[in-house]
Amino acid sequence: MEDTELAAQQEARDAVEASNRAYLTLATFAQDKIDSICSAMSTAALANAVRLGRLANEETGFGKAEDKAEKNRFAAEDVWSYFRGLRTVGVIKETPGIIEIASPRGVVAAIVPSTNPTSTAIFKILIAIKSRNSIVLSPHPSATRCIAETTRIMKDAGVAAGLPVDAIYCLQNPTIQGTEELMRHKKTAVILATGGIGLVRAAYSSGKPAFGVGPGNVPVYVEKSADIDKAAADILTGTCFDNGTICASEQSVVVESSIEDELREAFRSRGGHFLSSDEAKAVARVLVTENRTLNPGIVGKSAEYIANLAGIKVPSGTRCLIADCYGVGRDHPWSIEKLSPTLAFFVVDSMESAAARCNEILHFGGMGHTAGMHTRDRAAAIRYGEMMPASRVIINSPTTHGAIGFSTDLPPSMTLGCGSWGGNVTSDNISPIHLLDVKRVAFETKPIIKTTPAAIAPEQQVVPTFERPRALPAAKRVAIAAIVDEFLKRKAEEQPDKGARSLTEKESMPATESPVKTVIHELRPQSLTENGELRVPVAFVSESDVRDALDEGKKIYINSKTIITPSAKDLGEEKEVFSRV
Repeated sequence: MEDTELAAQQEARDAVEASNRAYLTLATFAQDKIDSICSAMSTAALANAVRLGRLANEETGFGKAEDKAEKNRFAAEDVWSYFRGLRTVGVIKETPGIIEIASPRGVVAAIVPSTNPTSTAIFKILIAIKSRNSIVLSPHPSATRCIAETTRIMKDAGVAAGLPVDAIYCLQNPTIQGTEELMRHKKTAVILATGGIGLVRAAYSSGKPAFGVGPGNVPVYVEKSADIDKAAADILTGTCFDNGTICASEQSVVVESSIEDELREAFRSRGGHFLSSDEAKAVARVLVTENRTLNPGIVGKSAEYIANLAGIKVPSGTRCLIADCYGVGRDHPWSIEKLSPTLAFFVVDSMESAAARCNEILHFGGMGHTAGMHTRDRAAAIRYGEMMPASRVIINSPTTHGAIGFSTDLPPSMTLGCGSWGGNVTSDNISPIHLLDVKRVAFETKPIIKTTPAAIAPEQQVVPTFERPRALPAAKRVAIAAIVDEFLKRKAEEQPDKGARSLTEKESMPATESPVKTVIHELRPQSLTENGELRVPVAFVSESDVRDALDEGKKIYINSKTIITPSAKDLGEEKEVFSRV
């Protein structure tokens, strides 16, 4: 590697280590202290919104300084106003059954783009500190100075309010290798990635939790019941704002044929210029590179600049270039995400055809991001929303402003998730909530055991016990054998005609002749000891059986089938209690 790359990697490592130490302190702060720090940073960013907007425009060459200033104001004021009352410390929600406790994640790696550099930096710093995380920013190389200045302003204000000095850091030498080191560092907790699709993929492949943002390529459908004048005004407002650098800006218009002429006229009256077929082809050649990818030279440029670049003349005051388009894909350059005040214009004959075309546009380069619609029919808006593979479906508002929560009730955000459609982990507008881990203390509400032992008084508790049945004492076994012997003798005397035989004869018969004879055979006199004790092997011997036998001075008769516990075996063999039969 070159020295600059090695230096960038080392800077990233040092930044994460210092940021992690700051996080350990930041994580102990109370809610009031966190909020006072964020309020101070918001105030400082708001006071510098215009200057930072001008710096961003001058350094990158993208967009309009006044619109960038408005984005800075939105990120500093509207975002903070919306999340000011959000609890991010300790218990954040409580019900009888569940208590939720917020926990910060750690070091946030924030990748900041060149299209919205200062506003994205303001936004990411605020949501990171609000959730008690530290943050390291990796700026786009073409926007390093304006992002570094934004970071300095907010850091100085935060430190003055009690923020640990290393809780906010901006890499001074951003390179691909340095950014990769930042994302993969073992102490990086989570990644906020805003940028090109390659960068987002790198964030997701880093092995760390990541919130990435995919491309927009937003289609907007003008349905036949729409307020056509408002629709035209909103669409131009969205696609022309900061020269189309927000990824939620309108890129294509899909209109029903019954209102096509009215919409064309509404666009023309507001500065939209429809190109001829030849003009559209000329502009198409500068919209994309030879590889059919977006030409970065036209990103964030004005309509007149792009027309001049293409070698065509347009009326003075043209706000947006519009071209009729008849297909979607690589062979139709106007159908890509253009990030400039340029619109593809599609005409369809029904809502179903419109939804199909919008779906096709999103599949070509904006899956999961945003779609728009203008209509007076609420049911139609819902049907359209159901059919769109988009996380945000903006109705009757500029999609640029509606998607970020500027003109809708969506959470205000400069980082928009695209869900599984766009390969993202969430479809939400990213907020401080996404930078928290939430612990849940859950109490039992559906008892498994209806009456637990703890609810019963100790004296009422019954502890079940199990005792293995003991063998009958030897005296009882002898008595039972005598009773059986007497019974069989009497039966034999009562039935002489059935071949009564003496007990001695019966005892000598094979055990297989009959069940009765088997019993007699087992009780033969030879099974008794000299003391008259029956010598019958037991089936099982425990240690307690051995100790009982020792106490009574008896033997325990066993055979090959007798089961003996290990402790009983050891004790029995030691004391010579066992006798095999």
